[in-house]
Amino acid sequence: MNNLQTNALFNIHAGKLNEFKALAAQAMDTVKAKDKNTLQYDWFFNDDHTECMVRERYTDSNAAFEHLANMGELFGKILQVSDLSLEVYGTPSEELKKAITDRNAKLYTSYPG
Repeated sequence: MNNLQTNALFNIHAGKLNEFKALAAQAMDTVKAKDKNTLQYDWFFNDDHTECMVRERYTDSNAAFEHLANMGELFGKILQVSDLSLEVYGTPSEELKKAITDRNAKLYTSYPG
């Protein structure tokens, strides 16, 4: 299985909800316009809008890197108004494993992997 799934949980900083939502809208527009191998990109807020879960699915590790490249500086802006916890499911490339390890992400490898 080459498909990768991610859960990206953003804890939104106090007083930054409107800015976060504006950046989220830009992110969704960017994915629609530029990502060619992103299979799912859905945003969900908890009831009090202090957290946002982004469910993502990519064809493979290269597609995940393509997505990050397309997000560019916008991703950095999102991280200025929120804290990220990341879970990755699947069998990522060694390069992607290193990149997500550097971000303290949790990796769940496909079985049998």
